[in-house]
Amino acid sequence: MLTVQGLEAGYRGSRVLNGIDLEVAEGGIAALLGRNGMGKTTLMRALMGLVPVAAGRIVFQGRDIAGLRPYAISNLGIAYVPQGREIFADFTVEENLKLGLVGKPGGAGTDPASAYRHFPILAERRGQKAGTLSGGQQQQLAIARALVGRPRLLLLDEPSEGIQPSIVLQIAEILRRVAAEDGLTVLLVEQNVEIVLSLAADCAFIEKGRVVARHAAAELARDRDILHRYLAV
Repeated sequence: MLTVQGLEAGYRGSRVLNGIDLEVAEGGIAALLGRNGMGKTTLMRALMGLVPVAAGRIVFQGRDIAGLRPYAISNLGIAYVPQGREIFADFTVEENLKLGLVGKPGGAGTDPASAYRHFPILAERRGQKAGTLSGGQQQQLAIARALVGRPRLLLLDEPSEGIQPSIVLQIAEILRRVAAEDGLTVLLVEQNVEIVLSLAADCAFIEKGRVVARHAAAELARDRDILHRYLAV
């Protein structure tokens, strides 16, 4: 579904990605792992068109999308939930969800019923200002807003950050269900290794802007020394 070849990208002349090569198969959950500052978030932003690409290719479903604007990438079927969630605090839950439908078939007038099916807590709070939700509820809202447009690929950056463990487990179960039922593909950046091992089938390790290793999650669960090799500070 997604092939990244020789990707170079960064900020204001500072190169962060130094020839990233990555394959993400359709219909599963893959994870990016690495220490802080190695380029994981920059890669996610580059995939979404939010960081300029200096070189390389990003091929999504057979089309090179490197250099496209974020709205064009979104319309091709990629959604992005950034680290920090970035919900609209003064809008209601339902207004936030309808923003995820802007530019999609049916537009912002469509009822985001699918979001309520996967995230029933949001249905209970549909008229509530998003800024008054708990951190876990805001994360659920951010993910639901990305999903209402029915993307083929979801880019998810640090979904467990600042959220209590029980809510993290709920979100993980929802992602598993959506991937299985709707054929969604997920590319996940996550520091919580246990969540990664419970969700992902494949893991890629990033160091200094390059993918330096790939392992099946089942292999990592059996051999924690691999995790220590790439994640130890």
